[in-house]
Amino acid sequence: MTIRDAIALGARTLMDVPDPQLDAVALLSDVTGDPPLSVRLNAQLPLTPEQEERFRSLLLLRAQREPLQYLLGTQWFYGLEFAVDPRVLIPRQETELLCELALRCLRRLATPRALDVCTGSGAIATVLKREYPAARVTATDLSADALTVAQKNAAQNGAEVRFLCGDLLAPVAGETFDLIVSNPPYIETAACETLQPEVLREPRMALDGGPDGLAFYRRLANEVPLCLVPDGDLLLETGDGQASDVARLLTETGNFYDVRIHTDLYRKERCVTARRAAFPT
Repeated sequence: MTIRDAIALGARTLMDVPDPQLDAVALLSDVTGDPPLSVRLNAQLPLTPEQEERFRSLLLLRAQREPLQYLLGTQWFYGLEFAVDPRVLIPRQETELLCELALRCLRRLATPRALDVCTGSGAIATVLKREYPAARVTATDLSADALTVAQKNAAQNGAEVRFLCGDLLAPVAGETFDLIVSNPPYIETAACETLQPEVLREPRMALDGGPDGLAFYRRLANEVPLCLVPDGDLLLETGDGQASDVARLLTETGNFYDVRIHTDLYRKERCVTARRAAFPT
């Protein structure tokens, strides 16, 4: 079988997948060890029997809607490569906005203390430390399995991050931070069953945000002031259509001021930022 034949087979096998040919080339790149462009340019070359067997195996798994990133074992985020598997949510491009906003805040301070809540793969925490080494970065997650992946990612990307296992802010009780950032679960419980097949393969606990999708935002709105310094920054990623509700939650607590909504590259309201009031209620 030549690479051209393999791409054609992949396109046929993955016809129900959003980008069948793109995925087929990505799988071939993984199998051959060559970049995707090289795979396309060398379409006349034959696959070895071992490569063909591996490709067919991966193709079947992708046809069953196993996420491509899990099959490849990696996902690129903010210019860095992260290991991903079914223990963690796959980092999305839209979350890079949260990193951009966080870095703006960190760069105002000499040695800021930053906390990433619900860190998952550790992507946000790792980016913050890599981009601003002076920051002291801590990350928490309820899943010990996710933290195993996060620790690996931080180490592979040369980022010294302190990882703690526990529920939201519980692992850092008694500590304070200059910045707290979080991309918490925000999908409505009922909607979790209607997600794309690939998303359903990701950890449910990283997706389910309660009956209205706002359960974790309510908790953060009330618990963050205990761990955030006066005038410190809180940055949250939100789901589609949730930004105004989250902004209202933060405002109504009386614990925050300068509450703002930020749009992503697709002009969708994606993040909410706020600063802790000097005398929170």
